[in-house]
Amino acid sequence: MAEPFLVDCDTGIDDALAILYLLADPNADLVAITTTAGNCSAAQAAHNTLSLLTLAGRSDIPVAIGASRPLARPFDGGAPQVHGANGVGDIELPPPAAAPSQQSAVELIVNTARAHGGGLHLITIAPLTTLALALRAEPALPTLIKSVTVMGGAAMVPGNVSAVTEANIGNDPEAAAEVFAAGWPITLVPLDVTMDNVLTEPNRQRLLDSDRPIARTMGAMLKTYFDFYRDIYGRPCCALHDPLAAAIATGSAQPASAPTVAVVVDDSGGPGRGQTICDLRGRFRGYPVDAPGGCRVVLSMAQPFAPTLMERLLAL
Repeated sequence: MAEPFLVDCDTGIDDALAILYLLADPNADLVAITTTAGNCSAAQAAHNTLSLLTLAGRSDIPVAIGASRPLARPFDGGAPQVHGANGVGDIELPPPAAAPSQQSAVELIVNTARAHGGGLHLITIAPLTTLALALRAEPALPTLIKSVTVMGGAAMVPGNVSAVTEANIGNDPEAAAEVFAAGWPITLVPLDVTMDNVLTEPNRQRLLDSDRPIARTMGAMLKTYFDFYRDIYGRPCCALHDPLAAAIATGSAQPASAPTVAVVVDDSGGPGRGQTICDLRGRFRGYPVDAPGGCRVVLSMAQPFAPTLMERLLAL
């Protein structure tokens, strides 16, 4: 049976892919969505999400606006160079058929967790500010959550906003440090695997040539994302950060290597700020012992993820 999932996002292009993937995944019941400032403002992310749900015919899913800025600094304006000025590749989505929830994002997270009696899965594909605020509001939240999947960090590869720091963690290291110290079961999906799983230009053309409106919309939206990643990969394609995290959370994509190890976040002011420090010293012994209270860190996948994502997108 499908299990309940709540997504916290900063909708962005890869966030849109993740949301659509969850709508198509038979293992997932997407019961609520919250937003956090990251790729764009929290309010813009909510607007984008509601428009996407309208396109998908799922305006029944509540969307609540979350943290408008990181815990310790002002919001920096997002990443228009990656996701476009509106966060979704500067394409026009349908007007939202529903308004944002009257609950705050913190209220929606806590109330949804309580309503599902310990069975709710959280997927965070944005900075961790809103989730940290939810922890502050309800310190018992970890006992109400079945699992947390975090797209973020870099274990053994370079960061994408500094030499060691990935964007979601780097946008609010203080919040990330609180979330990772909270003592709940976390799966970290870092750049180690998301940068190795890509959509290519032939994939995008298949979406554009589809007779399904959602697929065509995503094909158009991905143009901006491909343009950004062209200089990184040397070819038109894009990394699959957020949808891969969603698929791992639902169990429809299986890691080949995902040891449970100690993870801390550097929230200092030094050159390591925002680094996810993963204790991978067991690597050459095959990670024989899981760290008590540790974090499951996905280092490699059993199969490429793009074919599964394409199948789901083309079926919507």
